[in-house]
Amino acid sequence: MIAIVDYGMANLRSVQKGFEEVGFSADIVSTPRDIERADKIVLPGVGAFQDAVAALREKGFAEPLVRHIEKDKPFLGICLGLQMLFDVGYEDGVHQGLGVLGGKCIRFDVDMTLNLKVPHMGWNQLERKSDSPLLRGLPNRCNVYFVHGYHVVPDDPAVIATTTDYGGPFVSSIWRGNLIATQFHPEKSQKVGLAMLGNFARL
Repeated sequence: MIAIVDYGMANLRSVQKGFEEVGFSADIVSTPRDIERADKIVLPGVGAFQDAVAALREKGFAEPLVRHIEKDKPFLGICLGLQMLFDVGYEDGVHQGLGVLGGKCIRFDVDMTLNLKVPHMGWNQLERKSDSPLLRGLPNRCNVYFVHGYHVVPDDPAVIATTTDYGGPFVSSIWRGNLIATQFHPEKSQKVGLAMLGNFARL
């Protein structure tokens, strides 16, 4: 079972529909028990780091999510679902993440003379840094859709799967074993994003 975690901070139906379009069913789940039973987990998210992590903990989702990852079962984080994997986020203060990966989540510091706005919103290219299974069959520098004002900085560069340039390179996806997470939104990235969802479903 592919489980899409409902903790109140994501457009879950668009992710579910994306899987359906590539021939896979995915259930939207809302209890810790559902997470424990899942073969594969998708953790999407939009909004503030602090609120999202607090919601996961209050609903009892944090521990089963971490256990799922520790067992190296397939996991896909999207946007906030990437950011919350790290030790700490610096959005409106300093907030502890799930601590699955060492590193931090920080706000874009872009050169305003380049006419770059924060949040980073719209289409941008991926620069491949590893052979992440999410990218199987896709060309380098394919375009995907972003909406975010913060980005992650991993302690271990070996987890970086892709970078993207926005006033300088930032980490746009990570990969470690069956743990995959993206700063961009595959469900909003048309054919490229649908191919990625298919690749994840086949893990």
